[in-house]
Amino acid sequence: MPLSATPLLRRSLLLVGLVGVMLVSGCDFGDGFVSRTWMRARQGQWLSFATAEPIRPGSIPNVMAHLERARRDRRYSVPAGTVPEDAWDGIFDKIWRLRDTSDFDVLRLLNLLYGYGGDPAVSDGAWRKAKDAVLTFKYWYRDETPERIVDGLQVVDNMWYWTENHILIFRVCELLAGQLYPDEVFAVTGLTGREHRARAEPVILAWLDERARFGFTEWHSNVYYNLDLRPLLALVEWSENEVIAKRAAMVLDLVLLDTALHLHRGTFGATHGRSYVKDKASASTEDTFDSAKLFFDDTELPYSGGGSSTGAVLARSRKYRLPSVIRRIARHDAPMVDRQRMNLPLDEEPTAEKILAGPPEAPFGLDYRDEANLPFWWSMGSQPAWMMLPITLEVGERENLWDAQFSDFKALRDTIWIGNDFEAIVRNAQFLTLNLWQIINQSMLKEVNTYTYRTQHYMLSTAQDYRKGVRGSQTHTWQATLSERAMVWSQHPAYLPQPEGLPVPETWNWQRSDEPGPGYWTGEASQPRAAQHENVTIAIYAPQYTPNPLVPLSLRDETHAYFPHAHMDEVVQEGPWTFGRKDDGYVALYSWRPTFWRGGQPEVFQNAGLDFDLVAPGGATNVWIVQCGSADEWPGGFEEFREAIAASTVEVTPTAVAFDVRFESPRPGRDLRELALGWEGPLLVDGAPHALEGYPRMDNPFVQVDFLDTRYEVSDGEYSLVLDFANDLREGSAPQLFPDRPRLPRFLLEWLLRIFASLLRS
Repeated sequence: MPLSATPLLRRSLLLVGLVGVMLVSGCDFGDGFVSRTWMRARQGQWLSFATAEPIRPGSIPNVMAHLERARRDRRYSVPAGTVPEDAWDGIFDKIWRLRDTSDFDVLRLLNLLYGYGGDPAVSDGAWRKAKDAVLTFKYWYRDETPERIVDGLQVVDNMWYWTENHILIFRVCELLAGQLYPDEVFAVTGLTGREHRARAEPVILAWLDERARFGFTEWHSNVYYNLDLRPLLALVEWSENEVIAKRAAMVLDLVLLDTALHLHRGTFGATHGRSYVKDKASASTEDTFDSAKLFFDDTELPYSGGGSSTGAVLARSRKYRLPSVIRRIARHDAPMVDRQRMNLPLDEEPTAEKILAGPPEAPFGLDYRDEANLPFWWSMGSQPAWMMLPITLEVGERENLWDAQFSDFKALRDTIWIGNDFEAIVRNAQFLTLNLWQIINQSMLKEVNTYTYRTQHYMLSTAQDYRKGVRGSQTHTWQATLSERAMVWSQHPAYLPQPEGLPVPETWNWQRSDEPGPGYWTGEASQPRAAQHENVTIAIYAPQYTPNPLVPLSLRDETHAYFPHAHMDEVVQEGPWTFGRKDDGYVALYSWRPTFWRGGQPEVFQNAGLDFDLVAPGGATNVWIVQCGSADEWPGGFEEFREAIAASTVEVTPTAVAFDVRFESPRPGRDLRELALGWEGPLLVDGAPHALEGYPRMDNPFVQVDFLDTRYEVSDGEYSLVLDFANDLREGSAPQLFPDRPRLPRFLLEWLLRIFASLLRS
């Protein structure tokens, strides 16, 4: 190009050349996956955010972010020795002491070692300690706990191995450690790295297969999907086993597909199998926020912080590309219903007849007494379930879990452990559960059917008829979401966070004070019988247990709802209804018991001293009804919505067990819709039954998959994705400009596009 050419002419010629390359190549809109150029741009935005502040040497994710930016940006550098030898000593001490969540730390170390091992920004001493931590880690509960004395006492293994996310993380750490150091001897087992890798790979393949068949135990979790994403991405990036790497990418697609289906203005505002109050009141405090924002960009809120482990691993990933159709689903605005079924059923209610007959046959070829199946069953929180007690007691005793992981059950163990007749001990334990199962099974996560209705202005999501009347440690039954911070849900609290009459502390750590649950906002002291149809949910609270002196757990004689004035544009109360508006989204919440706004308790999230806690005292039994709407649906706006619902008919009839509820739901321009729900039976809509169970694995406008089917065909009519786990097929497609013209290879086209982009910037 002549030097005399003007910048405008030069850029015009380059653009003509770019178009020419696209035409000659038969370029389409993509191959069904986001381009690497797009992905690098999104990664660059996160890295710029994460590295805007000086490096924090003690934060491994923050160090990763700075090192990755230095590799991508020639104008940015991290000086040698920035991370001193003692920067991670606290992390190494935690790992050495076998404290819970040490597996999270080991995975961070492995990502750092794989991506940046030996980088001079980190001192040689810190790198040596990182390698030593990996080689001396205990990778599974059956490995012998090493003799380690700290402060004169033998270290006790306090790591939890058996939730859905922990099972994967431990095994991914084991695989990656063994792959990285194949000839090293690992201190705890005496196995070589190569042997550890061989031990981990079949377990990982089984875990991936279970997710493809059954979905996720920790369903729609805005906490634990985030923890699934990290090991899955590590497998995609680092595993030398091509089958594992591909299937990990496919399960990662499922995680992000599920997130996309339940995303509204950046908020993963679904019912959750496990969640905490810290994650439920704002999109930006959800652990899944950074990944959702990076991939879907459905909110104007900034990223949540430069210390995000997920942000760091996403920002340095090279191999994973998001299917375009999943991104389009997240940004789809037309009204839609999503129904899903996940996990397997468990008959958690014991009877004397069942106990005497012995454990029932487990579904789908599994076995309640085979230790090979134990991680799957225990990932459902089934340890104290009556049919699981034989193996729970056997393994608990053999591995001495009562001192740490099962310490909450130590008193019950001591009550039933009489003599050495193991069968009699098991029978004692099973009969003990006859009066305790509603309480001790509080962490159980069994089969769930979820229903979500999403529009441009709101989303409503419910776990249908899920474990009614019993405790739920971290379940989040239903939620209405209007915006990133305007959301509503009801809950049965276990206790008050702050005794009444005492001053509220200036700062409050909900994560420490409300977990593991059930607490004041986390989990349910008793789960309601809830049912949803389109934009209406009815939730009936009726605890089916009373506190037992053998397991002294609390529950309050009230229910309440989160309804934040500070994050609504309008809040109006009329009779038993409380109405809220945020932008063009509306929500109406009914309580059968009279309500008041409780003050004097810690804020949930930036509530600015305004009301947010709507309490219905007088009993733990209550009926809450929620209906959502929008300006699109109500021509007369928020006022018409309020007037119609305030004038609607609600009939609540107490029964011997709970309530019968009938609600005539108003709909503009259409006849009233009558919804009826009791403690038993289906949800009736205009007299017709609507099933609350037996849903397909997925059923929505984009994908319909039968339960147990492992072929997912996802399409929005233009873009599509096929995930066929039986045939290891992961294939996307997109509209083509010139379908009959041969195309350049994707890598060559992207290389040419990057050259043109670079020239245009210069």
